[in-house]
Amino acid sequence: MNQTKHETEPHYINRSGWLRAAILGANDGILSTASLVIGVAAASNTREPIIIAGIAGVVAGALSMAAGEYVSVSSQSDIETADLKREKQELIDTPEAELKELARIYQDRGLDHNLALQVAEQLTAHNALEAHARDELGINEITQAKPFQAAFASGLAFIFGGIMPVIASYFAPLAQMVYLQYAFALLFLITLGTVAAKTGGSHVGKAILRISFWGTVAMGVTALIGYLFGVSVA
Repeated sequence: MNQTKHETEPHYINRSGWLRAAILGANDGILSTASLVIGVAAASNTREPIIIAGIAGVVAGALSMAAGEYVSVSSQSDIETADLKREKQELIDTPEAELKELARIYQDRGLDHNLALQVAEQLTAHNALEAHARDELGINEITQAKPFQAAFASGLAFIFGGIMPVIASYFAPLAQMVYLQYAFALLFLITLGTVAAKTGGSHVGKAILRISFWGTVAMGVTALIGYLFGVSVA
């Protein structure tokens, strides 16, 4: 019965890689596109430039987010690969020293000397590199960097988030475009915070408060810049 519970127990940590990239992409898509639309709407009396600017912003932003995420996570992956390669060579050159190092790690976690050494010996016999990667370097299959996954999640999420302000620009009256974009963007951010929290198993209220606060700050700064440059929304 306990074994069945262990096998079916849900965990959220295995979603951390793509979920982080997706939340970042969607959040940036909403904020950057809404800000771009607001800026163009403040200076335009027609709808076409607003929509064109929004679509261009979504395309450029999605490609930029995907490329940036790929480069960033690839750098992390390169570091992990280099560490694993060095660890593999150390296991060949100084196996006894590596065994003692692994045992010390388990001692630091609370095992006595003899038990720590036994655990280190058994894990080394099973898969020495895997044991050192997990317990010495902190690298495992769940947390290991995946550049393509992160890039795809970030780019796709940016499109999803960015297309919402564009859709709103089709239907919002021009006279109230700026204010409605703020309202819709805040609604989209609250929805994103709720979905992200439920997907990641975290507190919904905290996620909504966090994403709404920083989103409001970002859009408020955009409005302030427009005011300082004397842009009229009338």
